Formats: sequence, structure tokens, C-alpha cells
Amino acid sequence: MQKFNIHTVQKGENLKSIASLYSLDTDALKLFHNNHCNVKDMILIDLTAQKELFLPRTAVTDKSRLVKFAGKNTIVFQPEKSMYRYGVAITMENSDHKNELKYETSVRWLKTENKLHFFEIDRTSSLYLNEEEVNEIADLLAYKTSKVLYPLQISVDEQGKLNTVENLEVFKQRWNAVKDEVYKEFEGETVDSYCEKIEKVINEPDAIILYLKNDYFIRTLFFGIYQSFGQNYQTDISESFPVVNNPVEPKYEIKLEIDPLKDEYNLVYIDGEGRLNDERSVYDFINGAPFSFIIEDSPVMNHGGNFRLAYYLNGETLLSESLYLECDIDLEKKKKISVVIAALTD
Repeated sequence: MQKFNIHTVQKGENLKSIASLYSLDTDALKLFHNNHCNVKDMILIDLTAQKELFLPRTAVTDKSRLVKFAGKNTIVFQPEKSMYRYGVAITMENSDHKNELKYETSVRWLKTENKLHFFEIDRTSSLYLNEEEVNEIADLLAYKTSKVLYPLQISVDEQGKLNTVENLEVFKQRWNAVKDEVYKEFEGETVDSYCEKIEKVINEPDAIILYLKNDYFIRTLFFGIYQSFGQNYQTDISESFPVVNNPVEPKYEIKLEIDPLKDEYNLVYIDGEGRLNDERSVYDFINGAPFSFIIEDSPVMNHGGNFRLAYYLNGETLLSESLYLECDIDLEKKKKISVVIAALTD
């Protein structure tokens, strides 16, 4: 991410006039430039033959380009009265196998209570697998039975991170109608198996929460990027993601960085890069272990996995406009999940 701006020196300009143009202290401008330029371009007293000056990233003449931060360069999550429609593409890869899932969904803010924000999520389109509308019976059944979960209500904390599923009881009330619809279209042991599976989930609250916490769209949109980025517009976080099916998700250490200037489209850019940082070995993950089988005072951490994210937020509301998240882990074969989310306009 760009760390500085560049001013092209115009005829008649001097150090003082340029500093005044950007509301900077002259000595501060000189120090910043000298710390970033080549030795031959350093400023001693005033400008000599310099053609360009390095400026702090926030040194701009148009102050409307500056991101609206709270204290300690914190971006604040304020979703009140928001309503978004998103297009979602999820790609699941295992070395030699790849599937892409696409659909559209809506996200509507409901209320704020006890420092939690409540949202309603609904799927608003058919499901597409590898660019074709799902038509295999297994895929259709999975899609049809999952309708019992929507509209879905969740709560999210002040950092924009998923807290929990809120409307657990309503799933049981919806199930009979969904089940009747399924049996009107399908019959046989496969249908019975899918219905039994979904009934087990909706009759066990913990199972519902675990099931929905594996929803890649929800986890990406509500990842928790509303952080304090500090003096250098960076912060380090430790976060997990459901890249493998395990009740204890793999943990990643991630460096988040925010550009303090909005881009040409009035968007705020947040970039994140990280790596796996978990005590569990490849063997542990393959066997679904929630913890390492080897107990050590100073365990050798498993770093066999990478994490990447790129978020673009609306420059005025600081709500998500487009997002990209990529998470992988080394098993016998590398497993990777990629999530792309883009706001849709009418």
C-alpha cells in the first residue's frame, strides 16, 4: 500500500510555499522528504534542483479525501438504516478439484441493542454451481432444505464481527412447510436422508450456530475489520476462519492496513495479509482434532497456510461495497477458499 504522496515542484515554488499548500510544518516536510528520497535529492536548507517532494500520505489539498477516523485512527461501524444487496461468488479448491458457487443475497439492518447490531439476511436468487443453475438432485436438495434458515437474523459486535444467530426458534416453525415443498418435488432415500440431516440441525441450537458459522459469505462480510489502526494505519490481529471442517477453526495471524485516503471512486481500502499460526499439525487437521495431540511448553507452530483480504468500504458510510477474502491451508493437498462479494445496484 502506498506510504506517501508525491508533489511535483512547479516553477516559483519553494519549501515554505509547498508546506503551506498542504498545511505542513516546513521542518516536518523536509524531514519526511529526506527520509524517503535518494541522497542526491535531500533538502539541506531550501529546494535546489529537486523535481519531486515526498509528502505524508495524508498531505492533500482536498481534505474531503481523508478517511473519517475516530480516536487512534479507528474506523467506526455504523450500519444504522442500511440495506444492501450483494452478489456472492465462493470458490472451493483442493489441488486438483475446484467448484464455484454463486448467488445473490440481501443484508438489512434491523436494530442496535446492548452494543450489538442486528441484521436480517436473505437469499434472493437461485444458486449457481460452476456457472449453471443447480440441477443435480443432491445440490437441489441441499439448496431447498437450506431455505428453512432464511430469512436469517444474526447479531454483530461493534467491530463488525459475527456474534451469533438470533432467530433459532423460527427454524422449527418453518420446517414443516419447507419439508412439504421438498417432498412434492422429490422422493426416495436421498430425500429422507437430507431431511433427517436438516432436522437434526434445527433441533439442536448449538448445531445451527456451528452450521451457520461455516457460512463463508457471513464470515467474510462480518469479519471484524472495524479496528483501531494506530499511528501507522496498521494493526495485527489473530483470527480464525472455517477453511476446514473442525469445531475449532484454524487460527491465522494477520496484519491489517488501511489507506488513510479514499481512492478515485470514494472508497476506503483495507488490505490484510497473514499466515496460519496454529499448534495443530497437518495430521491433526486431517483427523479433525480440535487441539494438538502433542503437549509442549514451547510448541512448534504450524505456518502452513496463508490469508489474504481486500476490502473496499463506502467513503461516506464506511460500509462494505466490495470484498475479497482468500484463505488456504496445507493438508495432504492444499485446500483453499476464496470469497468475492460485490454490492449490487438496481
